[in-house]
Amino acid sequence: MSDSHQHGDVRALPESRLWFAFGLTGTFMVVEIIGGMVTGSLALISDAMHMLTDAMALLLALVAIRAGRKAADLMRTYGYARFEILAAAINALVLLGVAFYILYEAYRRLSAPAEIQSLGMMAVAAVGLVINLLSMRLLSGGKDESLNVKGAYLEVWADMLGSVGVLAGAALIWLTGWRWIDSAVAVGIGFMVFPRTWTLLRECINILLEGVPSGMSLKAVRETISGTAGVAAIHDVHLWAVTQSKPMLTGHVVLLPGADGEQVRRDIEDRLQAGFDLHHTTLQMESEDRSPAEHIH
Repeated sequence: MSDSHQHGDVRALPESRLWFAFGLTGTFMVVEIIGGMVTGSLALISDAMHMLTDAMALLLALVAIRAGRKAADLMRTYGYARFEILAAAINALVLLGVAFYILYEAYRRLSAPAEIQSLGMMAVAAVGLVINLLSMRLLSGGKDESLNVKGAYLEVWADMLGSVGVLAGAALIWLTGWRWIDSAVAVGIGFMVFPRTWTLLRECINILLEGVPSGMSLKAVRETISGTAGVAAIHDVHLWAVTQSKPMLTGHVVLLPGADGEQVRRDIEDRLQAGFDLHHTTLQMESEDRSPAEHIH
C-alpha cells in the first residue's frame, strides 16, 4: 500500500487583524442589541443577528488557524481541524433558531407596529456601517491568501449591506412615520441570513457524514483513475474530507499484467492533483489474478 499524505506547512495568516475585526464586530453586536431594545427597532436586533454570523465566521477562521497548527497525535491522527466544522454546525443551528424568532416577531409586529425611535436607530446603524467598513479594510489584505479569511470578508461585506438597509429604513421611518418599515427591513435581513446559514449547515453535515466534498464528483475521480495507463479495474474507492479544504481519497487499484505498480501509482496521484487538487490519497495496488470475490465493492 502506498500513502501520499503530503501535509504542507500552514500558511502564515493575518491573525492579529482577524482578532481585531472579531473584537470590533462582537462588541458592536452587543451595542446593536442594546440599541434595538432601547429604540424598539427589530431591524437593529435582526442586523445584530447578522453581525453574529460575521463574528462566528471570524472566530471560525481563527479556530482553523489554531487547529491547523496543532499537530496530530496518537488519539487524533487527523489532528484537530474538525473543531472548525463542529463549531460551524453549532453556529448554524443557533442562527437558524434566532432567524425564525426574528421572522415571527416581525410578523407579529406588522399587525401592531411598535414605537420606533428612528433617530437613535439611524445613529446606531450609521456606527454599524462604519464598523463593517473598517472590518472589511482589515480583512481585505488576507482575503486572497486564505479561504477562511475570504469567507469572513464576504460575511462582513454582506452585513455592510444589512447596515445600509437599516440606515435607509430608519431614514424612511423618520421622514414618513411608517413604523412597519422596521419589520420589513428585519424580514429582509432574516432572509439574507437563512440561505447562507442553511448552506453552511448542509456543508457541515456532509463533512461530518464523510460525504463526497462539495464541488467534487466521485464519478469523475473514478474515471480519472480508471483511465490511467496500466489500470485494469478499481474498487472500494472512497472520497471524503476532513475539513472543507482537505479532501481525502482511498482506493484499490487492479493492475494490468506487466504494469509497474509504483509508476501507475505516481501517474494516478499526478492526475488527481492536476485535475482535482487532491493531494491526500492512499492507494492499494493489486494484481489482476486475484479472485473476483476479492474485487467486490
